[in-house]
Amino acid sequence: MFSGEIMSIEKISDRLSEKQIWQWLEDVPDPEIPVISVVDLGIVRDVSVAGDQVTVMITPTYSGCPATTVISFDIEAALRARGVADIKIASQLFPPWTTDWISEAGREKLLDYGIAPPQKGASCAGALRASKGPIACPQCGSVRTECVSEFGSTPCKAAYRCLDCLEPFDYFKTI
Repeated sequence: MFSGEIMSIEKISDRLSEKQIWQWLEDVPDPEIPVISVVDLGIVRDVSVAGDQVTVMITPTYSGCPATTVISFDIEAALRARGVADIKIASQLFPPWTTDWISEAGREKLLDYGIAPPQKGASCAGALRASKGPIACPQCGSVRTECVSEFGSTPCKAAYRCLDCLEPFDYFKTI
């Protein structure tokens, strides 16, 4: 250190806030649908900061979701990349995740990506199901669509096709 130079030592805890952590987590993509963040998907339920420790509470989309481990790892990696060393990822299974927790921005991102977002308020007591009502095609907007299979590219999606533009698409099932 040169004479007259003052070295600033900033502890990570001096700049950590819950708001900052939430902002950082908005950059963590869902591993199965990379255009939507884990925050927009509603998986991150709570964030707390106590000194240098950051605790992130997550609720998996369903109990057997294979992406839960990857999501935890990605959250931890994103926080470590920003200098957070003491990280606790905790799971909260109750109340169970619901598609109603997907943000409006997240629904728009799904639609722009070609996935029909789940219908709001159509919860079915925690069971994955395709919609009973008309699903608009994310390509052309037509509601002349049909469910091809209750099982899509991932367990949380159903396979649909548009009867007007003939394009196949995924529908994010309502939970």
